[in-house]
Amino acid sequence: MKRRQQWRIGFATALLGVVIGLSGCDPQRIGELEEGVSTEADVRARFGPPENIWDAPNGRVFEYNRQPQGQKNYMITIGADGKMSALRQVLTPENFAKVQPGMMMEDLRKLLGKPAKVTPYALRRETEWEWRWVQPPNSPMVFTATLNDDQRVVRSGSSPDRSTEAN
Repeated sequence: MKRRQQWRIGFATALLGVVIGLSGCDPQRIGELEEGVSTEADVRARFGPPENIWDAPNGRVFEYNRQPQGQKNYMITIGADGKMSALRQVLTPENFAKVQPGMMMEDLRKLLGKPAKVTPYALRRETEWEWRWVQPPNSPMVFTATLNDDQRVVRSGSSPDRSTEAN
């Protein structure tokens, strides 16, 4: 029994190290990319395959998700010329303010990326989507959008991320 517990602790520690290591690499990877110069191949070489690719009027948007352990989601726009035209971290108060009642699920996903957690509430006929983020300067938060059966936002808001508190 004790050996199994030690293995679980060791595995959890190793997994946490990998997650922290990957998220720590993002600033370096971002620093290696330059808007208007870096190509789609450069983006893929630094970030790997995107979580999702969205069509946009000015090209395509690559989604690079850092949820559920991370607190950022990146959207990288590749213009029609094949070059990176924008790199944005989308989990921000400015983007959360754009989430309004009636917003469609697909538009929410395109705005914020894949959520960290999806929780259905069958009796209420609602589903909560949650994203972990950091409110400057360094407050861990969770943004929650509640969707109805029509896959439209009915309410949203942020609260402190209780998962980061000591037990």
